[in-house]
Amino acid sequence: MMNLRRAALAIAAFLFAFPVLAQTCTFTMTDMNFGFVNLASGSAVDTTATLNVTCTNPLAQGLSVRICPNINAGSGGQSSGIRRMLQGSNILNYQLYQNAGRTTSWGSTTQPALGSPPPIDLLLPILPPLLGTASRTVYGRILASQASAARGIYLSSFAGAQTSFTYTTYTLLAPNCADVTQNPTLVPFNVTAAVEPTCLVSAQPINFGNQGVLSNAVDATGTITLTCTANLAYSIALNGGLTGSPPAARQMVLGGSSILYGLYRDAARSNVWGSTAGQVVTGTGSGASQNVTVYGRVPAQPTPAPGNYTDTVVVTVSY
Repeated sequence: MMNLRRAALAIAAFLFAFPVLAQTCTFTMTDMNFGFVNLASGSAVDTTATLNVTCTNPLAQGLSVRICPNINAGSGGQSSGIRRMLQGSNILNYQLYQNAGRTTSWGSTTQPALGSPPPIDLLLPILPPLLGTASRTVYGRILASQASAARGIYLSSFAGAQTSFTYTTYTLLAPNCADVTQNPTLVPFNVTAAVEPTCLVSAQPINFGNQGVLSNAVDATGTITLTCTANLAYSIALNGGLTGSPPAARQMVLGGSSILYGLYRDAARSNVWGSTAGQVVTGTGSGASQNVTVYGRVPAQPTPAPGNYTDTVVVTVSY
């Protein structure tokens, strides 16, 4: 009886220790950092992160393991399947993808609106070091047409239950990820982007047209078009042209002859537009295209020889 009792205890201890040798997987995920992004053009911005997987096979059994890397919405949340980074109440829309073409979203079995997780299948080696490894790229994209996003640092954190990588072994047929709930593992990482302040600027020429004798003032207008980061204060200065002349006495030149003209901030042509304090135009970006009118005037003056008179004025936007 004593021997039998000792045998039973030994078997129980052996069975209890057996699961410690089961297959295990570990994961690391790099942060996805878009860095400083310029959204004024309205274009998408891409970057990547890397998922690394290591699975052990201590029993040297010829098994495969299916890994289901479920990635939820993150702390920024999601809207209609589009993930969001946040800066206070400001939102920056982005998405995670399975492929470089960014056509297949990387999602989760628990949040199907985001898409499905891409299964990773590993054949576990039966020879030392008995480790199976895999690496997967996670493709990120800040979606296009977000020029209205305010400047600053945006974040979505994938801590806690925002990720749940599950896995199980199999021999022939891999299970569907919807059925793989074993070994849930939390894999934290962050998605960040810094929207930098910027302005895009273009200018439409001012054409005073064909004129005869300059006995009367001739007026014309041009347009400066800006697209600046939302809530970004800016100022627009105009230099003195090729001759470096004062704002109301700029010169269009042809050879040794010239025509005086001025550029103004108002339709009445009473406020000159130059490059010193009190002569510039100020505004605040909205993320959308903004048009600013430049008012030009050729005052009455002696008429020079016929020809095409021109000048080039540099537009400088400060922010």
